[in-house]
Amino acid sequence: MSGEQSTQQDPRRITARQILGKWPVWVFPSVLVTLVSFVLSLVYTGGIADPQGSMRHLPIALINHDTGPWGKQFVQAVATAPDPGRRVSWRIMSPAAAKDAFDSGRVYGGIDVPRDFSSSLQAIISTPARAAAATGVRHPQVTLLTNPGAGSLASSLATGVEQQALRVSSQKVGADLKAQLRATGAQPTPAQLMLLGNPIASTTAPGHRIGARTGLGLTAFYLTLLVVLSGFLGANIVSNSVDAALGYAPSELGPKRRMRSPLLINRTQTLVIKMVMSAALSMVTSSAIVLATAVIIRLDLPHLLQLWVFAVCASAVVGISAQTIVAAFGGLGQVISMFFFVALSIPSAGATVPLEALPGFYRVLALFEPMRQIGGGTRAIIYFDARADAGLQRAWIMLGVGLAVALVLGFGITRFYDKRGYHRVHPDHIQSPRS
Repeated sequence: MSGEQSTQQDPRRITARQILGKWPVWVFPSVLVTLVSFVLSLVYTGGIADPQGSMRHLPIALINHDTGPWGKQFVQAVATAPDPGRRVSWRIMSPAAAKDAFDSGRVYGGIDVPRDFSSSLQAIISTPARAAAATGVRHPQVTLLTNPGAGSLASSLATGVEQQALRVSSQKVGADLKAQLRATGAQPTPAQLMLLGNPIASTTAPGHRIGARTGLGLTAFYLTLLVVLSGFLGANIVSNSVDAALGYAPSELGPKRRMRSPLLINRTQTLVIKMVMSAALSMVTSSAIVLATAVIIRLDLPHLLQLWVFAVCASAVVGISAQTIVAAFGGLGQVISMFFFVALSIPSAGATVPLEALPGFYRVLALFEPMRQIGGGTRAIIYFDARADAGLQRAWIMLGVGLAVALVLGFGITRFYDKRGYHRVHPDHIQSPRS
């Protein structure tokens, strides 16, 4: 009998049909994949379902350059308008304070009242002669300011709020002017009535300018995503490669499979190897990211050296933290890492949808999720001149906290496993290291 016939008739050989017919084989992957898909659907769509309905305390500045009575009255009317849902946080600021707030990303938009605001309004009802020629009197014009560095949706939401507030306040100012005109005994002309129906016009301008090649304020988010993914995926690749080199997992490349004999090394020393490799490789991956985005794509990336240093540190912290999770939970740790660093992190990053327009659950996540912290630092470096109060200081602090937590938990858990004798492979199957 030939070797091929002998192999085919080997009673130990089983087929795919036999395995697929056993229901226990299906249970774990089916439940896990279904649960992951269900939770991911909830997490991603829950954050973007209704930004306007979820909006709370959107920061918008009110700047009054006018020295007359109407500028102050207009600003107060906007700031004190009924807002039962507390959707907006109006902030009356001096021009200098407003510029500082725009330059640090603390406000998403603003309404700027010009110096001639009161005089332009008063000109509509000033004298009979002027009233007769009211069609020649121009509308006073305020400027609706945007902050592209805060993100395109944040600016869009701010502009929508500003336009609505302007419309309501303009009608109120027009009614007050008509009452003032009638109080003198005069009757508004048709031209005056037309002007006073909505006397305040507007134009839109950026309150803080960013570079042309910045993706309308989205490049910071995508760079953050690259940094986080390089740290997370790099940690998984390093973990699998180290396990294969130590003989605790097979190494497969195409049809070739190799399984080394396991080496005598404990969990703590294994974690040291993986963490050091993840930290070292973060320099390589971050350099590749900067090379691709700054040199080849030519994005507007000021403070390039500082951005590179920040990306290296952020990627290293993500990689070290991912190694801690895998060391604690084993193979399931990769799924947990995916949820922590990607699934829950992206919708709570406040990049595509600002935090103030997210449901409360995501705002809580943003307190500690890494992408929010890293994104704040990246945005500050790229759009806001690397200012500490634009989010960079908080980013560095949270990276330090994250690193400390990862090291304490990682080595605490692995030392506990080692002391309790939770070996990855039984010592009887371990041989001495080979050259």
